[in-house]
Amino acid sequence: MATILRKIADQILSRRTFSIRAVDRARDAAVDTIGCMIAGREDESVTALTCAFDGEIAQGGKARLITGGSASPSLAALINATAAHALDFDDNFHPARAHASAVLVPALLAVLTSGKVTSGRRFLEAYLAGLEAQAAVGFGVNPSHYNRGWHATATVGSIGAAAGVARLLGAGENGLVAAMSLATSFACGPKGQFGTTAKPLHAGIAARNAVDAARMALAGIGGRPDILERPQGFLDLFGGDDAKSWEGLTFEEEHIIESRGVVTKRHPCCASTHRAIDALLDLKQEHGLLAGDIARIETKVGISAARNLAYPDPTDEMQARFSMQYCLATAFLKGSLSLSDFTRHEIERPEVREFMPRIEMQPYSAEEERGVERLPHIVTITTRGGRIYRKSRLHARGSLEAPLSDYEREAKFTDCLRWGNRDNSGAFYPRLRDLTDFENLADDNAFWNLIADAHPEKQ
Repeated sequence: MATILRKIADQILSRRTFSIRAVDRARDAAVDTIGCMIAGREDESVTALTCAFDGEIAQGGKARLITGGSASPSLAALINATAAHALDFDDNFHPARAHASAVLVPALLAVLTSGKVTSGRRFLEAYLAGLEAQAAVGFGVNPSHYNRGWHATATVGSIGAAAGVARLLGAGENGLVAAMSLATSFACGPKGQFGTTAKPLHAGIAARNAVDAARMALAGIGGRPDILERPQGFLDLFGGDDAKSWEGLTFEEEHIIESRGVVTKRHPCCASTHRAIDALLDLKQEHGLLAGDIARIETKVGISAARNLAYPDPTDEMQARFSMQYCLATAFLKGSLSLSDFTRHEIERPEVREFMPRIEMQPYSAEEERGVERLPHIVTITTRGGRIYRKSRLHARGSLEAPLSDYEREAKFTDCLRWGNRDNSGAFYPRLRDLTDFENLADDNAFWNLIADAHPEKQ
């Protein structure tokens, strides 16, 4: 009987063609992630990493760094993926409960080597392979795995991304299975680290693990092909009490990016706040509400979301990204959220601090959540005049059900460039969107100069 990893590998190898829609969505995800990498390249977590490994970086390597220079593929994956996730502006992927692209895109970029032709199209197909693998691994353990406290970006993401990297490197079935099996041994990352610089590091560790696992597998190192489902395997140790395993796992003709999509973030903060932010802004617009009108704002969210948002009174910008009170207060007062709202100065603004105590958050009960994959997040506003307004949202802006417009995507990318001190001249965004037209990403200086060469704006 085929193991789960073999079923995933067989599926990846058997999917030889991709629809235009799947490739376009993969391109959009890759471009969005590159924007997030640029925005995060000067974050304290990335600066600390480059300091920690300055000796290795000075020696250079085969892979380019978003911070400038080059390093080994393993180190480049670590630094670039940490940058992609540093500001929590990168996409979410519900089937894996992971920040899928922040792991996949930097890991795939890290193994592009000079002399080996890798077209933009082939790069995106490897991304789609890794995404499908993440969804399949997540199917058997989530949401129990995530609710138990594991950051699936660092666990499920690592295993799935290893398949994508191995596919890009030309692995067959045994190589794919070995890469995913090894990555299972590397899986780590507790959600208790949310709100600290260790959280973006989880994406970096996952990308590095994916690169290392794939390269080790191709060199002949292997693990058990049944490591997901066997006793003392991934499900047994990481699954949680309500994990369903993979008995019902099936693969549709339509790729998972077509049927479920990735959620492109509209707000640069924890996704657990997004549906409440969207609902609150809807209510503000629909009823013409002003700050002085508000007596109380109540939010009802999932249990895992409430646990993620552990900072009702944040003291720094990282904690603010995981504070429902700060995110809702700032969004209501300003009408939107941008990267500039998450600085030490901004989080201490008196008008925000005055508004935050009016915001309350409560989770659904375990009984309400039992057997339900997804419940809406609900925002209830009580005005000083006693009026009550309520709005629920099952899907955040940026999801397949509520997609961002092309204008909003480009505006986000421009915000990322501005935050990363990058020059936005030369039609940067449309050039990157022509990703499928690049014949060889590894040796195309035009592509790499778009991503990795620093051109700081004049201050």
